[in-house]
Amino acid sequence: MKPIIAPSLLAADFANIQSEVNMLNASEAEWIHFDVMDGVFVPNISFGLPVLEAVRKHATKILDVHLMIQEPGRFIPQFRQAGADIITVHYEACPHLHRTVQQIKEVGAKAGVALNPHTPVQVLADIIQDLDLVLIMSVNPGFGGQQFIPQTYRKIAALKELIATASSPALIEIDGGVNQLNAAQLLATGADVLVAGNFVFSARDPLKAIAGLRSSPR
Repeated sequence: MKPIIAPSLLAADFANIQSEVNMLNASEAEWIHFDVMDGVFVPNISFGLPVLEAVRKHATKILDVHLMIQEPGRFIPQFRQAGADIITVHYEACPHLHRTVQQIKEVGAKAGVALNPHTPVQVLADIIQDLDLVLIMSVNPGFGGQQFIPQTYRKIAALKELIATASSPALIEIDGGVNQLNAAQLLATGADVLVAGNFVFSARDPLKAIAGLRSSPR
């Protein structure tokens, strides 16, 4: 399968969000990653529903919405209506995870579950067959620009085995500290989707940076 690149708008120029989205539309990226933070589940606040609606008006790519919020089940229909194609919730924020995953599917979105760095992939054993996506956080969630956690490689390998054992369709997505130095190893280890924020938006040529993530020698 061809690797999927999902630039994260969290690192974009918020004052020029339409031009940033237009740039991503013209890029080789397949998805646009959209982080939602509530200041409770993570120590920061980011985009909400009105911004997602605005982005949806201009985006031609799949909108990959990552809910870093408490009680995400309260907002699933609203995020789908605002334009989310994929909705990912955190295992750590969902005491009734199966119910939340089914809710995402009922509104017509793809369902993902994210795991914080300290959470083992084995917690998904009983639900992996129902998931379209598993997002492994390779930094602690809440802020951009953090250093990649090397133990992520072991988690990818363990998750890939879990997915294969269950014959699950789930893709493996990596978010945090992704750049051209580690992209090749991430893909070789089993990642399907790479989220990159600062690496893309701080680059002199963001289009080239996006293309480079996929073409890094393995």
